[in-house]
Amino acid sequence: MSNGFGQELDALTLERARRGDVRAFEAIYRMYARACYTLALRILGDAGAAEDVMQEVFLRVLSMLRGFRGDAPFGAWLKRLTANATIDVIRRNRRFDGDDAALILETTAAGGTDGELAADAWSLLQRLPPRARAVLLLHEVEGYTHRELGALFGQSESYSKSILARTLKQLGDMMGTKPAHRTTVDDDHA
Repeated sequence: MSNGFGQELDALTLERARRGDVRAFEAIYRMYARACYTLALRILGDAGAAEDVMQEVFLRVLSMLRGFRGDAPFGAWLKRLTANATIDVIRRNRRFDGDDAALILETTAAGGTDGELAADAWSLLQRLPPRARAVLLLHEVEGYTHRELGALFGQSESYSKSILARTLKQLGDMMGTKPAHRTTVDDDHA
């Protein structure tokens, strides 16, 4: 069974929620709330802001559900709403200029147990400016293409590529290593 945004929403629950059935909407919330919160937390790095995004997303879902056409799986649609909402927060709270990635703070190299490595990785991510962290996580973890990221940020495809390249270099510098050169074909051109 899938979890997160990959869970399949049954047609009956979706139809009942579209007609205003509160219990059906609660079922959708229970099914997807954690995935929304987790994505927002990864990108924003702030539990309170992630909670706010999650609630805002479900308020949007409540008002937009009747218009959901089903062209994509419900979870994919909800994931896009969540990503858009986190980017809206980044835009509202923008305090940095276009060189966000240059503002990364220095940190020590990771080492120790898997738990410590995970904590160090989280610490490194939290040191990234919000835009850099969003591009990195949405591309590398969530699978968004550079074209999709450019559209989400209202920028060009090359904007996303540039932010990602600088962010990976900065992370490599922070860890005292050079990021591996990726030789895979970018999904934007596949």
